[in-house]
Amino acid sequence: MQEFDIVIIGGGPAGLAAAISAKEEGIDSILILERDTQLGGILNQCIHNGFGLHTFKEELTGPEYAQRFIDKVEDMKIPYKLNTMVLDLNKDKVITAVNEEDGILEIKARAVVLAMGCRERPRGAINIPGSRSAGIYTAGSAQKFVNIEGYMPGKEVVILGSGDIGLIMARRMTLEGAKVKAVVELMPYSSGLKRNIVQCLDDFDIPLKLSHTVTDIKGKDRVEGVTIAKVDENRKPIKGSEEFIPCDTLLLSVGLLPENELSRTAEVKLSNITGGPEVDESLETNIEGIFACGNVLHVHDLVDNVSVESSNAGRNAAQYAKGKRFDGKKIEVIATEGARYTVPKAINPKNIEKAAEVRFRVGDVFKDSFVSVYFDDVREMHIKKRVLAPGEMETVKLTKAMFEKYPNCEKITIKVEGE
Repeated sequence: MQEFDIVIIGGGPAGLAAAISAKEEGIDSILILERDTQLGGILNQCIHNGFGLHTFKEELTGPEYAQRFIDKVEDMKIPYKLNTMVLDLNKDKVITAVNEEDGILEIKARAVVLAMGCRERPRGAINIPGSRSAGIYTAGSAQKFVNIEGYMPGKEVVILGSGDIGLIMARRMTLEGAKVKAVVELMPYSSGLKRNIVQCLDDFDIPLKLSHTVTDIKGKDRVEGVTIAKVDENRKPIKGSEEFIPCDTLLLSVGLLPENELSRTAEVKLSNITGGPEVDESLETNIEGIFACGNVLHVHDLVDNVSVESSNAGRNAAQYAKGKRFDGKKIEVIATEGARYTVPKAINPKNIEKAAEVRFRVGDVFKDSFVSVYFDDVREMHIKKRVLAPGEMETVKLTKAMFEKYPNCEKITIKVEGE
């Protein structure tokens, strides 16, 4: 059995950032395990720009952003294994993996960083009635066909779901000569970034139909069209509002799911809301020495945020490998009244050097509201927000001074308030 101080599962933007920061902390015994043929993860197929504005203060494409981190990993001589599928991870931090070169690998790690990313929700998860004809793809699959393989999925397209991938693919398909007839969204708001709605739909006159869904798919061998309908406040189709749109392709952008099968086998506690692990301020899970970061933890809107979070996870994993423990009394962080979830879920004040960043998403669109933070029953922060939307992640900074002000605090509550 091979032994390493830190094993990072996933060689995408999260895994690369974690590896680099662990190395910078003085850990030499690091291994990255990646199931794909190259490092970089999903960024390799994201050839549009808009990455790196926060991290590098310049606008990069996905592959360019990834390459900055890959180059650093190479320069630092951090070992990695490609084409390597992790089959099992247990709570003792023993990893079983397989590849063509080594066969079955057994690896013991002092610390593990989970950085497996997320996957798309498929058609089967949303139960659209209609035939099982060709021409139905997830937006990410279509993106890979166009950007990596050089194939066009279709010519006349309807997109269900207005997540960022769906919005970006509306523009991409248009630029490649397809006609995008509509982007159809079940909710009364888009789940994508505002800038993507403007740059990918408005700039190309692609209609966004909010509070609509696809109720039927027509076509035997190939999609011939879809029926869409308005939905009521319970998200049920309204009879008589149906509209048939002829098309040969339906792209699904109906949500992302953190890839946590390995987390379950290691008995890591998962959130019912995000589908990712519940972590503390050090990004450590309930299993000591197992850390999580990036989209496996919760789905991020910006890769720059993934890099910052993952650097912290790598740094803390390195401290753990050196013998530091992140135990002690933790304060529970609760999301309520408009806030859907928080990361982290608990904070140990003694591990905070300057401040703890708490990221969260809201469950609806709020205008001219306040984000409030309560230490027990005392309101400590009250931040005015012109717009809060589910597609944009929010962050509040809790300083060390705040924790010193409330030494006996039992819970921190984050909520949205009208005044």
